[in-house]
Amino acid sequence: MPEATYFHAGCPVCVSAEESLVNALGASVDITRVHLGEQPAQIGTARAAGVRSVPALVMNEQVFHINHGASIDDLGA
Repeated sequence: MPEATYFHAGCPVCVSAEESLVNALGASVDITRVHLGEQPAQIGTARAAGVRSVPALVMNEQVFHINHGASIDDLGA
């Protein structure tokens, strides 16, 4: 099963995108959700994966930026 990581900051845009993605992908993709506001230690992981803004989905080493909720630079660390 393909794996993906969904990075977000918990804002309404992020939560709405998460719900839409999870519903669209269903059980076909194993999605790990990372709330960077609650897990700031993961900001470095997100940056290393190429995330520049959240919400973003990383799958197969590709970053899919969804809308532009917040710059990763605004999240700290």
